[in-house]
Amino acid sequence: MPNVLVTGSKGQLGSELQEEVSKVSLPDSHFFFTDKDELDISDQTEIKNFVETNHIDTIINCAAYTAVDKAEEDEISADKINHLAVRYLAEISKSNNIRLVHISTDYVFDGTNHKPYIESDMTNPNGVYGKTKLDGEKAMIDINPDNAIIIRTSWVYSSYGANFVKTMLRLGEDRDTLGVIFDQVGTPTYAKDLAQTILNILPKIENNNVEIYHYSNEGVCSWYDFSKTIFELSNINCQVNPIETKEYPTPAKRPHYSLLNKAKIKEDFDIEIPYWKSSVSECLKRL
Repeated sequence: MPNVLVTGSKGQLGSELQEEVSKVSLPDSHFFFTDKDELDISDQTEIKNFVETNHIDTIINCAAYTAVDKAEEDEISADKINHLAVRYLAEISKSNNIRLVHISTDYVFDGTNHKPYIESDMTNPNGVYGKTKLDGEKAMIDINPDNAIIIRTSWVYSSYGANFVKTMLRLGEDRDTLGVIFDQVGTPTYAKDLAQTILNILPKIENNNVEIYHYSNEGVCSWYDFSKTIFELSNINCQVNPIETKEYPTPAKRPHYSLLNKAKIKEDFDIEIPYWKSSVSECLKRL
């Protein structure tokens, strides 16, 4: 994999990938980290020219329209990045024999399960964000480039970008009490852990049909538990009160249960996944 294109390089996962690449030895590999200013992946011609000019043989697509609530009013923009751009990347990957890794989301599910979702479970997104991400998955599967995988993840945070951890740190310093939702359950994902996993499995990806994998950190919590842990590890004295989803209405409906079963990715690539609290602690030390 000498020439690797990473899209969405200024996002949480893209930023962590840049940092991790600088730490590992990948002989003869060259990474092209691009964001929308350097490469518009919604422009098929622009992608084609970039890929051919730079002899790209691997693409890691971290780019996404992730403004979940805003997507409810701006479906065209969300669809352009989450669906159409993925279609273009898949088509170019197929015609140029390029390995493709695409990042998707737990929001493709409706959150009504009572056990962790496996990759083959029925999808049923609640809102525009999840629908457009699912449409991107379907387009990729229909085109079916060789050596292509989809990684669904959840509750991503990082020392880079805006995320729940940073929001809680800011609010915890400003307020004495805070209400946080307790009836939405899932698992936080430290983008650094996911970045390391992607780099580890990249040389091992070899499949004829698009494969879907689930990845988050190990364990389970609610947003309430997540915030309590952040404050405890940061020695922030802010009282957290559990509230129900109905007390904090948002334009987009969130899944109440989005636990992901990671058995497939662990078995196929022989990886270990860190426990969520350990990863939160590591992120907080960096912050």
